[in-house]
Amino acid sequence: MKSPSRAFSGGDSKSKRSCLYAIFPAASLICAVLFFMSSIFSSQPKLSSWKMDDEQTATADKCKNQCRPKGSEALPEGIVSATSSFDLRPLWDPPMPRNKGHHTIEAAEVKLNASSSLFAMAVGIKQKNLVNKMVKKFLQSNFTVMLFHYDGIVDGWNDLEWNSRVIHVSVKGQGKWWFAKRFLHPDIVADYDYIFLWDEDLGVQYFHPDKYVSIIKREGLEISQPALDPKKSEVHHQITARGRRSTVHRRTYRAGNDSKGCNKSSTAPPCTGWIEMMAPVFSRAAWRCVWYMIQNDLIHAWGLDIQLGYCAQGDRTKNVGVVDAEYIIHYNRPTLGGVDDKTVLKPQEKDHRVDVRRLSYRELDIFRKRWEKAVKEDECWMDPFQLPE
Repeated sequence: MKSPSRAFSGGDSKSKRSCLYAIFPAASLICAVLFFMSSIFSSQPKLSSWKMDDEQTATADKCKNQCRPKGSEALPEGIVSATSSFDLRPLWDPPMPRNKGHHTIEAAEVKLNASSSLFAMAVGIKQKNLVNKMVKKFLQSNFTVMLFHYDGIVDGWNDLEWNSRVIHVSVKGQGKWWFAKRFLHPDIVADYDYIFLWDEDLGVQYFHPDKYVSIIKREGLEISQPALDPKKSEVHHQITARGRRSTVHRRTYRAGNDSKGCNKSSTAPPCTGWIEMMAPVFSRAAWRCVWYMIQNDLIHAWGLDIQLGYCAQGDRTKNVGVVDAEYIIHYNRPTLGGVDDKTVLKPQEKDHRVDVRRLSYRELDIFRKRWEKAVKEDECWMDPFQLPE
């Protein structure tokens, strides 16, 4: 017979065991829920961290791929002024800010004498009369005007009413292309739609700059020149002679039995895609290309005219042309040290026209050889005008 105490003890143990069996599933479920919740909360910072890392990486990639002018990397983008111009600015009484819609234009943004085109010319005091007529005409059409004084005489122009309205650069004994390479960098003249780079011995009585610009815009001419009056001009090529029945022409026709004639199928200069160098006009894009082609040490730029078509922003037979409706006269006056045939030279003076021409031919040969060498060495360059063999 079992004692009552032992019987009670055994029954109590069974009761406890059954109670534990009942509690265990509920406790396990609670532990699982707590573990799951803690995992979620502990993972939140990691997810946030991953998100921040992705954003930082994207920002870094964006900044890395951002196109910035060389040398401006240390500056915030909004303060970078990448281009310039020759527009004059007052030293006092600047223009007041003005409202344009909902945007206020600050005084510093208002341009005085703002122009969409630049007229630049190498000048000497001997051609003052011709230069005066040209400058007046271009200023009337709201051009920015820049004069390169190759004879070093700047004060001799002070009596002209427009003298203070133009830019003067004086370096004695240098030519037009020398000045252009050093003072007309594409970033400096990027605000101008067209660059007129002319000689000083031209007559403009039949020429209107604003009408000329409207024509070349309409015709899509990236490189152009006004036609030359064949009767009054001393020197001109066949392609630049004025045609009376056309507004613009892009080619010339010349018979030849030696395969050097010009016809409708001609695709190369001087039959098409070619202008002379005394009065060239370049679009902004064309000038950026031409500036790179001008050689630092070849001041007369002979040979450059044949290669201008490469800067025509496409088909040179379409984008290079001569404007007949607005024409000029080329007087072929002696410049850059030359003297008139009627001038009596002093014993210490010398007519350097022969020396200039001799150097020009020498530079032409140098430029041709440099071009051929560059083409040969640049394996990545493809000639867009090369005819199929």
